[in-house]
Amino acid sequence: MMKSLAIRSVRVIDGTGRTIERATVVIRGATIAAVGSDRDISLPRGTIKIDGRGLTLLPGLIDCHVHLCLGGEPDVVEAIAQETPTLTLLKSSQAARKSLEAGFTTLRDVGSRDHSIFTLQRAIDTGLVPGPRIVAAGLAICMIGGHARFIGQEVEGAEQVRSVVRAQIAAGASVIKVIASGGVLTPGTSPDQAQMTVEELQAAVEEAQSAGRKVAAHAHGSSGMKNAVRAGVHSIEHATLMDEEASAMMKQQGVFMVPTLSALATTAACRLGCGIPESALDKAKSMTKRHKVSFKNALRDGIQIAMGTDAGTPFNFHGENAQELERMVAFGMTPMQAILASTSAAARLIGIQDQVGTIEKGKLADLLLFEGNPLRRIDLLRDRSRIIGVMQSGRFVAGTLSRA
Repeated sequence: MMKSLAIRSVRVIDGTGRTIERATVVIRGATIAAVGSDRDISLPRGTIKIDGRGLTLLPGLIDCHVHLCLGGEPDVVEAIAQETPTLTLLKSSQAARKSLEAGFTTLRDVGSRDHSIFTLQRAIDTGLVPGPRIVAAGLAICMIGGHARFIGQEVEGAEQVRSVVRAQIAAGASVIKVIASGGVLTPGTSPDQAQMTVEELQAAVEEAQSAGRKVAAHAHGSSGMKNAVRAGVHSIEHATLMDEEASAMMKQQGVFMVPTLSALATTAACRLGCGIPESALDKAKSMTKRHKVSFKNALRDGIQIAMGTDAGTPFNFHGENAQELERMVAFGMTPMQAILASTSAAARLIGIQDQVGTIEKGKLADLLLFEGNPLRRIDLLRDRSRIIGVMQSGRFVAGTLSRA
C-alpha cells in the first residue's frame, strides 16, 4: 500500500485566493489527497509527517515567459551566436535546474535557438535530468529581418506561416510564439512598430488552434498588440506601450498580459559600458516608465495577468525568477495578487489548470514549502535559503527536504 506524506500545521496559500492557517496537506503518490485544517483531517497509520509550523506552502510557482537558451549575458545575441548548439543545450539544462531550485515547477519557454528545447523537455519528463515541467514553443515566428530572429524562424506570407506552425508542432511545440512588434535586443527593430501582418498572425492562430495549441504574441507597441488581439492570440507578452484601445480589446477578448517587468528593469539598470549594446540600453531606458503605467492600467482595467520574467535576457538570471513578484507588488498588486498571477492564473494561461496551479485534492503535488509569510513580505520568495522543499509530482526535488 502506498504510504502518505502529510505536512501539518502549515500556512497554506492555495492559489485560489484562500489562506488556511494551521492546515494539513496530504500527498499520496504524485497527487494531493486532502487539504484542510489540522482538526478536520485525520491521518492513516504510517503516514510520514512533516512539521510545518512557521512555514508556508504554496503551489509550485510558474513562469510563463523564459528563454532557457539565453543566460543573462549582457549581449545575448552575440553570446548565442558564439555557442555551439550542444553548449546551448547544456546551458539550458543548468538554467532549468536553477529555476526548479528557486521554487518554479513549471516554465513556459517562448523562444529557443533550435528544437533542442524539446530534447531537454523529454529529458526532464523521463527523469534523466532535474528540471521544471517545460511548455515550449521552440523557434519564435517572426517576419523577415524581424525581432527575435536570432531565436526564430523568419516567414513571409500566411501560407508560409501555416507551414512553419505545423513544423513547430510536429517538432514538439506545446505553444506557438509569434512576434507582433519590434523589440529591445534585436538591432534595427523598433519596439513601437508592428511586425507581421494581421493575416499572418491570424494564420498562425488558426493553424495552432486546429492542433489544440495556444499562441503567445510578443508585442511592445500598441499597434502590434492590437494586430495580435484581432488575430485571436491568447497572450500579449510585455504589453509595454499599451494604450486605452489595446487595453479595452484585451479585456473584451480575455487576452492575458504577461508583463515581464524584470526584463526591461534589469537592462535599464545598467550603465553604458556594462556590455549591453547601446541601442538595446537606450530602448530599455526609454520604455521603463511607460511599462509601469501599462502594468498599472492593466491591473486597474481588470486584464488577466500571468507572471513572466523573460529570464535569460541581460542580467535577468534564471533562478532569480521571483524578482518579478516583487516588481508586480511595487507597481500596485497585493502580494496575494502576485502569487495568484504566478500560480493559478499562469496555469490557466498555459492550459494546465486541471493539473497544477492550486493546492486542491486531485491536483498534482507541485508544491513550494518555505520559511516565512509572503503575504507580509513578498521578497521572501526570492530568498533560496528559506526554501525547505520544492515538490514535483509528490517528490521533493530541491530544498533541504530533498536531501533528507
